[in-house]
Amino acid sequence: MSKSVFYHAGCPVCVSAEHDIVDLVGADNVDIVHFGEDMSRFDEAEKAGVKSVPALVTPNGNVLHINFGASMADVKG
Repeated sequence: MSKSVFYHAGCPVCVSAEHDIVDLVGADNVDIVHFGEDMSRFDEAEKAGVKSVPALVTPNGNVLHINFGASMADVKG
């Protein structure tokens, strides 16, 4: 089974959602991508369909946008 990927920008909304996601699915089942620390995966997120962060991409490719924190355009700057 593939991991889910949780993308976020480090804002308080994103960090809170990160903790909840890890609590729900377990740290071993989710790859955390913090754009403030790793912008190299930005294009990957956009190609997956992420429009805003925080967002969770499931192993099936579904994008779950969680409590709007920032648009991808804002993150890209």
